[in-house]
Amino acid sequence: MKIHNVQIAPRTFYAWCSRGPSRRALWDATITEILAGYYLPDENGRLPPESLYGAVKMWAHLNRQGIPVARCTVERLMRANGWRGVRRGRRVRTTVSSGTDRAADLVNRQFRAAAPNQLFVTDFTYVPLSSGRFVYTAFVIDAYADDIPGWAVASRANAAMVRLALALALETRRHEGHPVTAGAIHHSDAGTQYTSVALGQHLVEAGIRPSVGSIGDAYDNALAETIIGLYKTECVRADSPFHTDLHTIADVERATAAWVHWYRTRRLMHHLGLRPPAEAEADYYAQHSPTQQVTQ
Repeated sequence: MKIHNVQIAPRTFYAWCSRGPSRRALWDATITEILAGYYLPDENGRLPPESLYGAVKMWAHLNRQGIPVARCTVERLMRANGWRGVRRGRRVRTTVSSGTDRAADLVNRQFRAAAPNQLFVTDFTYVPLSSGRFVYTAFVIDAYADDIPGWAVASRANAAMVRLALALALETRRHEGHPVTAGAIHHSDAGTQYTSVALGQHLVEAGIRPSVGSIGDAYDNALAETIIGLYKTECVRADSPFHTDLHTIADVERATAAWVHWYRTRRLMHHLGLRPPAEAEADYYAQHSPTQQVTQ
């Protein structure tokens, strides 16, 4: 008997026909079924947040779940099934300069901090509703682990919105047992919301130093731009795992709350060694005594 012009014994051929699936085939089938649970909609048409992951983060996520799969296996099976992570789109500019005197830039594009609560970067973005109207979401981001301790959604992009986001960030840190101390930096762009007298007074009362980047330069607030890009891609888009549709401001608040919770506690970040922000901060506090001072 010949197979592909190679002479083989009949018993070898029939043994091959009767042989069961290999260990690799069985393992591939198992991992494919697990991956399908993330990348295929459930009976309600919904996807879990991890459906946003590409192959590298999905590989890390499975291993953190106790599934010791190789990265190349995840990449191969995702490619074979056409599964891929979400990709970001372009962001629309929302900053309108006040044209007035503003604080100096204390950050100079150095968006990393030696400890939590040293540097907060802030920004906001618009969110379209199904009615065609817009609402706005403001974020306060801790530069140490890119955590989001504060956020606020409002129908108007004004100083009250960004003040609320900051107030919630300060309350979150106090509730977590790590209150923000005097000397922390609050960095923003030169928008009128962030150069307002009301926000400036709020910063003074909290002992926080204001810092403002240059006008029309996204790199001077690059970290906030990055996190907002994730928010628009992972939470706001039409097929997001965090909502079915955005009809009202309450819908945006619910979707944002769900995304921020997932982002803080479960989303794997490359620059944190594929750990979520809350885990990276917990590791920091576990290694440093409460009385130890860390200088920037």
